[in-house]
Amino acid sequence: MPGYSKIIGTGSYFPEKILSNKDLEKLANTSDEWITSRTGIKERRIAENETTSEMSYKAAIKALEMAEIGADDLDGIICASLSQDTIMPSMACLLQDKFGIGGKTFAFDLIAACSGFLYACAVADSMIKTGLGKKLLVIGAERMSPALDWNDRNTCILFGDGAGAAVIASSDTPGFRSFYMRAHGGYGDFLAFPSLGSNYFANIDTWDLKTNMIHMKGNELFKIAVKSMAEAADIAVKESGLSYEDIDCFVPHQANLRIIDAAAKRIKIDKEKVMITLDKYGNTSAASIPTTLDDAVRRGKIKKGDNVVSAAFGGGLTWASTCFTF
Repeated sequence: MPGYSKIIGTGSYFPEKILSNKDLEKLANTSDEWITSRTGIKERRIAENETTSEMSYKAAIKALEMAEIGADDLDGIICASLSQDTIMPSMACLLQDKFGIGGKTFAFDLIAACSGFLYACAVADSMIKTGLGKKLLVIGAERMSPALDWNDRNTCILFGDGAGAAVIASSDTPGFRSFYMRAHGGYGDFLAFPSLGSNYFANIDTWDLKTNMIHMKGNELFKIAVKSMAEAADIAVKESGLSYEDIDCFVPHQANLRIIDAAAKRIKIDKEKVMITLDKYGNTSAASIPTTLDDAVRRGKIKKGDNVVSAAFGGGLTWASTCFTF
């Protein structure tokens, strides 16, 4: 059995349409100053004619190219998303078909909201270490825009569309060093997306559009997010066998600049080592971490051998972290 799993390729994709804070002033009771001061977000991308699986495919192609392997070399596909094209078939199965490798790999979806990519990486790491595959494609992708109430300034200002991908492979040298995952269903209504479950179909005759779109209790969520994401990042470092001084980069979930700052202080990492993309792309949920990771890799901010910590917090509620050597 292999001793480790490691990321050998990353990729990302964003749709072309840019929705700026100024544009949002025409849709909701908000302003550029209000959004920027509270979140750090300046603009986000909106998928108009692209599905989540199509964006995932484009991100995956880049990850495979960096890894210098083909889709035929994959043993499995894991997709983290809460905005799949369809519930069934899964997005992983749709992606498998786009690559023309039907019947040659396993493929499944995983839902953990903004923490989804890290949950999926933990699953991939475990599968590789138990011999269920040597090379896995892990996707974090979201098309959040169709599920937003554009009159609700608490939510519509936050989210954007995009997809990120990573190829994770067996390795003889350390890659992923630690994982930490937690959830608290008792706080699930703090950030929820009620649509499309069996309850939706059971009550379809009385279904109301706005109450089934994404909604959030921002103040309550913020307090838990700051504490949980900061603690998760701290635990990942402590359980990795590395010291704080060994950490070269922090790739946080891109939800809110204040939450990111609090987590960075907890793990004692300098601001220049904190990767920020939410100003350009907003909160892309499960796509947030893999797209930010890919951006950092391609800009030379993360290099081979660098030690990286990553942490996320999302609806469910879920939170997770990992520490790895790239």
